[in-house]
Amino acid sequence: MTVFAVEYRYESGADERIAEVRPAHRAWLSGLAAEGTVLASGPLADGSSALIVFRAEDRGSLDALLAQDPIAGLVAEKTATEWNPIIGLLAESAAA
Repeated sequence: MTVFAVEYRYESGADERIAEVRPAHRAWLSGLAAEGTVLASGPLADGSSALIVFRAEDRGSLDALLAQDPIAGLVAEKTATEWNPIIGLLAESAAA
């Protein structure tokens, strides 16, 4: 499995719509975390974006998964970078 660090930058001025969709988004992420696909997730302190660490077979599988995210329509910019955690809890999870 490959580990990807994904950053979502939300649409400017969409705070109200994001708040409406957030419960479904978090439930979706929680389900993926329970199955080991999401290793970590959370908003950045300024609230403009979020970081999610996924395990996926490849970039195509990741993109297909991200398209299912209930909040996907409110993401203005998404970056996904293959990541190789070598130290810490995520390194242990990535090796599984």
